[in-house]
Amino acid sequence: MNYLAHLLLSGNDIELRIGNFIADSVRGKNLSRFPERVAQGITLHRAIDTFTDTHDIVRESKNLIRDQYGLWSSVIIDLYYDHFLAANWSDYSDVPLEEYTLKFYKDLEQHWEILPRRIQNFYPIMVEYNWIYSYRTIDGMSKILYQMNKRTKGKSKMDLAGKELKEHYTELESQFREFFIELQAYSKDMIQKMPLD
Repeated sequence: MNYLAHLLLSGNDIELRIGNFIADSVRGKNLSRFPERVAQGITLHRAIDTFTDTHDIVRESKNLIRDQYGLWSSVIIDLYYDHFLAANWSDYSDVPLEEYTLKFYKDLEQHWEILPRRIQNFYPIMVEYNWIYSYRTIDGMSKILYQMNKRTKGKSKMDLAGKELKEHYTELESQFREFFIELQAYSKDMIQKMPLD
C-alpha cells in the first residue's frame, strides 16, 4: 500500500501514523532512536507491506499489468490502490480528504526532528502540490506516476500506467475493495496487540 492507506490504517494515533508514514525511509531493525509509538508505526508499516505483498487478491491485480511493468507492477498497484481509497474516501472516513491530508502535513511538521532526511527533503514539495490529495483523480494519479517514472530515470515506464488504470478500472477497484476489508481487519488486530506506554 502507498502513503494514504498507511495513514488511514494507523487509526487516530498521530505517532503511530508518523511511524507508518516514515517507515520506507528507515533502515534496520533497531528503532530505539524513535519514540515507542513511532517505532510501533514503523513495525506496523512493515507488517502491512508483507501482508499486502503476499495476498492473492493483490497478486491478481499485479498480474493485470505484470507483462507491461514487470517488477514495477507492485509499486504501481500500491499507487492504484491509494487512488481507489482516495476516490472513495467518504466510504472509509468521516473527515474530508483534503482536511485529513492538511492536518497530517501539520503533524509531520510538529514531529520534524524525528523525520528522516529523505522525508524532510520532499516535505515542501509534497505539501505544495498536496500529493496525497491528488491521488483522488486519474489525472492526479497520472502526474504522480509521471514523477515516479522520473525517479526511476525512465526505467519503470510508470508514466504510461494511467492507461492500464483506465483499462482495468472496474476490476481493479473491485479487487481493492475486497482486499482492503481484510487489510483493515489485519491492521486493527495488529494495533490492538501493540503495548501502550
